[in-house]
Amino acid sequence: METLWFCLVSLMIAMYVVFDGFDLGAGILHFAVGKTPDERRSVLRSIGPVWDGNEVWLLAAGGTLYFAFPAIYASGFSGFYLPLMILLWLLILRGISIEFRNHIQNQVWVPFWDAVFCLASALIVIFLGAALGNVVRGVPLDSSGFFFEPLWTDFRLGPPTGILDWYTVLVALAAFFTLALHGALWIALKTDGDVNRRAKKLARRLWWAVAAWTAIITFFTFRVQPQVPANLSDRPWGYVFPLLALAGLFSMERFLVREKEGKAFLASCLYIIGMLTSAVFGLYPCLLPARTSPELSLTVHNAKAPDYGLEIGLVWWTLGMALAAAYFVFTYRQFRGKLRPEDAGEGY
Repeated sequence: METLWFCLVSLMIAMYVVFDGFDLGAGILHFAVGKTPDERRSVLRSIGPVWDGNEVWLLAAGGTLYFAFPAIYASGFSGFYLPLMILLWLLILRGISIEFRNHIQNQVWVPFWDAVFCLASALIVIFLGAALGNVVRGVPLDSSGFFFEPLWTDFRLGPPTGILDWYTVLVALAAFFTLALHGALWIALKTDGDVNRRAKKLARRLWWAVAAWTAIITFFTFRVQPQVPANLSDRPWGYVFPLLALAGLFSMERFLVREKEGKAFLASCLYIIGMLTSAVFGLYPCLLPARTSPELSLTVHNAKAPDYGLEIGLVWWTLGMALAAAYFVFTYRQFRGKLRPEDAGEGY
């Protein structure tokens, strides 16, 4: 049962990165693809009907993590308290920047909120990437299951470890390039004209950065976290996950050359899912590895809730996710295709 819940939490995190990832990427590229106020407005319109709904997956993943693995929730949220507070403020600023920008039309108000939207989107991606790097690398858990890390120390792997070091910065940059590419493909899919052409041009350039960083973080992950090569050695079938990532990566390049925007975006989704599932498979059964004392790691076995609660919760989780899935299918079907003049919503 605990392994099932581990897979369900991982699935919801992957869904969050795939869905909210493209609108975060659109925010990163807000000024790069939108050179005029009207073009930047079209970028916002491309995510307008779905950006807030996409964040449901983050809330669902956090709630499920709290329910299924309360020990990891308690340990992680206390140890990462400072970056989580920063992340919360960035999410708030990003949300209000989208809603506030069009309330007053002058030469200061709109550009200010555009800049907030772009900067907050970029920093959210960097913080989430660094968080993933911390989980893969491991944290200084003590015998009580808690830890504390400063924002940075000497940028080495420690001890003492910091939230930011050379490895977590590499993962953060990989996340930045990946979601910027994901966002460029989404903008290309939803827009026409100059915005569409700039988005595709940026996507071709970003693909090379993503390909290079994929190789870099794979190389260093095998050396930083020995659990990853050990799991692949013990269960060779797990190579299917990195193969999915590679298939998505090279399919993206092929579809970009052929200007098949929809297929290129789906290939980006496949790449993201492949990379995240590779990390999840490589860490299992660890949820939060202990950096200096592996025996203190929080795993699916010692961090789980009681079995009875997990069994009952599965019923309610299935019903809730069925409703969420139905909502997403309806919303994206209504919003399919290129932007139309009638898609312009108040506030965008």
